[in-house]
Amino acid sequence: MSAEASTALQQDNRRLGFRLLLVAIAFGGLGFAMVPLYDVICRITGLNGRTNATAIAADKNTQVDMTRMVNVEFLSHTMPGVGLEFKPEQFTMRVHPGEVMHTTYTVTNTSKEVFVGQAVPSVTPAVAAPYLQKIECFCFDQQTFQPGEVRTMPVVFVIKPDMSRELGTVTLSYTFFEAPKSRI
Repeated sequence: MSAEASTALQQDNRRLGFRLLLVAIAFGGLGFAMVPLYDVICRITGLNGRTNATAIAADKNTQVDMTRMVNVEFLSHTMPGVGLEFKPEQFTMRVHPGEVMHTTYTVTNTSKEVFVGQAVPSVTPAVAAPYLQKIECFCFDQQTFQPGEVRTMPVVFVIKPDMSRELGTVTLSYTFFEAPKSRI
């Protein structure tokens, strides 16, 4: 191979390396941007079963639809290895749309360390998410659990009466995530 060909090959390799580096940086930036973009899209469209992230005022004029019942199922999850036991007081309840309902979840910190985390709610089917309105929920704020602490936490919700009659079962699921450790 001649010196000119070798130099041309090296230049081509440098250009290719530079382009690949730009692609890697672009995809890395896209990866970081996906979470906030996903949250915005879910908030706007109601996709992924996202429910209200703050308390809503209970509508005093809501009419309870006594002609039908909706099954509401409750699930709970924790991230592996966080040292929490997390479960609903009851796994299912039958409610009339428009009726304000109360239930609780119990959390036990089984570890020997303080746990700070937040529960993230999800509703399935996703089309039901706009109709399940939380009035009070432990998921609105970060929670701190001392080692060995057991806490019962309330959820007050209402299924809006204008929810489709075809939706006979709604599942409210919470996943407890550990809050990022603050860096001092």
